[in-house]
Amino acid sequence: MIYTLTLTLAQRPEVLERVLRVVRHRGFKVTRMNMQLEDSKIASLDMVVESERAIELLTNQLEKLIDVIQCRALTLEPVTAEKVTS
Repeated sequence: MIYTLTLTLAQRPEVLERVLRVVRHRGFKVTRMNMQLEDSKIASLDMVVESERAIELLTNQLEKLIDVIQCRALTLEPVTAEKVTS
């Protein structure tokens, strides 16, 4: 399954490393990532991850990190030829 995660983070030097460590330890593969600084204290991180595991295993752990303010997950459906032509 492919999932999109949107995280709101406290802007600290080590926050990205902590998030990626949790993603790796939970068995998810990052396929795309985009991080933007909202201001001097807040950052926004959008990630696309792949895994056969349930996304709740990852989101529950990410929400426990002190620097994670908000974590939202969406499931992406694979695009098929039928969907593209209609």
